[in-house]
Amino acid sequence: MPPPGERKLLALIAGQPERMHLLRVVRDHGPAGAWIAAGFVRNAVWDALHGYGEPTPLSDIDVLYFSADCLEPEADYAWERRLLGVCTDVPWSVRNQARMHLRNGDSPYRDCADAMIHWPEVCTVVAVRLSDESLQLLAPLGIDDIWELRVRPTEHFRGKPDIYRARLAAKNWPARWPKLRIEPL
Repeated sequence: MPPPGERKLLALIAGQPERMHLLRVVRDHGPAGAWIAAGFVRNAVWDALHGYGEPTPLSDIDVLYFSADCLEPEADYAWERRLLGVCTDVPWSVRNQARMHLRNGDSPYRDCADAMIHWPEVCTVVAVRLSDESLQLLAPLGIDDIWELRVRPTEHFRGKPDIYRARLAAKNWPARWPKLRIEPL
């Protein structure tokens, strides 16, 4: 049985019909084994902890999968078009994590979890998916930061302070979620 924080997170997602609908769309029409990650999960928790009745609109829906057999970006765009054919008003962003190391200048990633630990913030390194009707969680760095409203860099991004600070400034999360604690780099 998952720890209480994970159960609570999964129950929060399960209780949101729109998020569940998008998870079903990805399960049924997206890449095999795909996850929906980042703000899709993180924002749901932050909205709940701030007592917001309406979910914060998402700038995109980050869908990730891992396929070492096809490293061409065109495959991702084809998946986006397919998902758009089902949900035309959703800003899908599909990325094969098997190729993202090329863009990021890293060694090849082993799987989605390995790719995710190279993302900027610990609180963003979280994903969910539906397997049949069961929600699964992928959080290789844990979920404490999300529940504690803490924003801090991953170990990988501690070595990229300028990029990290620029991202935080662009996101401006405290304007929407004022209880956040942004830890200095």
